[in-house]
Amino acid sequence: VQLVESGGGLVQTGDSLRLSCVASGRTFNPYRLAWFRQAPGKEREFAASIGWNGGITSYADSVKGRFTISRDGAKNTVYLQMNSLKPEDTAVYYCAAALILGRDMRTASAYVYWGQGTQVTVSS
Repeated sequence: VQLVESGGGLVQTGDSLRLSCVASGRTFNPYRLAWFRQAPGKEREFAASIGWNGGITSYADSVKGRFTISRDGAKNTVYLQMNSLKPEDTAVYYCAAALILGRDMRTASAYVYWGQGTQVTVSS
């Protein structure tokens, strides 16, 4: 399975971006998809996740109400709509896929497939 992110860029405070992550390879039927992010000098952190079949979503408090995760099964694609962006949202955003339920689906260790990341920079 390969995950390829796109949609990052340089925007101003208050702007919006939509990230996409397309999965390819073997038959894709993950348990859950997630977006993580990593700012310079910081650890990778959970942003949002969605169940591939049931569509139940989960968000970090820092993005709740501003970001929306969704998926399109027919296109093997997961999206992250980011609104009201802030400078502190600046990071490399990674798409990840988990095949089974883990102890904590908000931790990176629960996910086995990762994309290469896409840079999001929000200027003040």
